[in-house]
Amino acid sequence: MIDSHCHLDHEPLFSDLSNIIKRSKNAGIQKLLTISTSIESFSRIKNIIEKDEIIYGTTGIHPHETNTNIVTVEYLVKNINDNNKIIGIGESGLDFYYNNSDKKKQIDSFKKHIEAAITTNVPIIVHSRNAEEETYETLYKYKDEKLKILMHCFTGSKIFSEKLLDLNVLFSASGIITFKNSNKLQETFKSIPLNNLLIETDSPFLAPVPNRGKKNEPSFIDFTAQKLAELKKISKLDLIKITTNNFNNFFFN
Repeated sequence: MIDSHCHLDHEPLFSDLSNIIKRSKNAGIQKLLTISTSIESFSRIKNIIEKDEIIYGTTGIHPHETNTNIVTVEYLVKNINDNNKIIGIGESGLDFYYNNSDKKKQIDSFKKHIEAAITTNVPIIVHSRNAEEETYETLYKYKDEKLKILMHCFTGSKIFSEKLLDLNVLFSASGIITFKNSNKLQETFKSIPLNNLLIETDSPFLAPVPNRGKKNEPSFIDFTAQKLAELKKISKLDLIKITTNNFNNFFFN
């Protein structure tokens, strides 16, 4: 398995990293992609990816952080070019649910991340919450640029997913699909083609059932894989093979 989105620089994962890695390997995880959320976060990630060969990282600014973390396209491109274990841009995107950052600053930052992803030909990891129309409009402007787009922890509508499929987007399922009140999201994931799917934990957040309410960690991804396999009516082993191949083709080809 591959955890396509976790935050190993967040507590309580960061202070227990050796055990987190051990449990991840015991669960059958082959790769962990730890995601940058700020300039400070990236400085930690540069050290974390050296801890074990299965750990890779990204460079980027979460939409919540765009008021105080102003970056350039050049900054992001340099971080990709300087380290072959930094394999993605993000997470970036738009979050108009909490409005922790100014909307215009979020959009401006999102565009810089997209431009950096195009320049470096690596995927952009997109966060979108209460911003479906604006997220799609922004991505659509770059539809001719062969942009690699990953919608992380996708919780959007079925209509949104169908529009994004026209942009050849990948969608990552998190532990939310295991929640009892996620029927609409489960139906959406049933409709997304297998070749467009990944799995993630978003740990230490969003622990799947039966661990909901606990601090999440990469080894819990097994529960999300099982649920997604049930939704797609295939074996968990086949689901794992498909999502692993999708990740490797997306990030390394």
